Amino acid sequence: MNNKHLSKYLSLILRHQPQKLGIQLDKNGWANLEELILAMKEKGMNVDLLQIEDVVLSNNKQRFKLDLQNNRIRANQGHSVPIKLDLEAVEPPLYLFHGTALKNLSNIKQKGLLRGERNHVHLSSDEQTAIQVGARHGKPVVLKIKALEMANQNISFFLSENKVWLTKYVGPDFIDNI
Repeated sequence: MNNKHLSKYLSLILRHQPQKLGIQLDKNGWANLEELILAMKEKGMNVDLLQIEDVVLSNNKQRFKLDLQNNRIRANQGHSVPIKLDLEAVEPPLYLFHGTALKNLSNIKQKGLLRGERNHVHLSSDEQTAIQVGARHGKPVVLKIKALEMANQNISFFLSENKVWLTKYVGPDFIDNI
């Protein structure tokens, strides 16, 4: 299994479907690395600790984290399974950005940005990252979010370890350019 496929598979397992491998995530989203590797091998995937470490270290989006002892692994954000990342609320910058596809704009105008199946709405601190995210879903559109205004109205923001901004919901009134 090459690193790209392994990264996508780890995203699926560690963010959405740990039961697919028969593993458990703890309340903070950590999986036992030895159990994960063994379960993958039982499913016919030839992976080892070195390959997983390589994916964690080389992933340009820094989607995963190993604990200090390399005993556990977790996804940094993007979960649809209920976990607690134990992130502290932090004050966001004046604006954050969200990349989406043009086809989603009418729904966003009505309902805002919803977290859907995930635990949070994902935002970025720069437009280029938002363009890349939006392009995965069609013709990209970048929305400018009035993040500090939201925070001033007691809406919490969190910054994941890989620098993705997280919040529960962005109302249409906080989207500057729709």
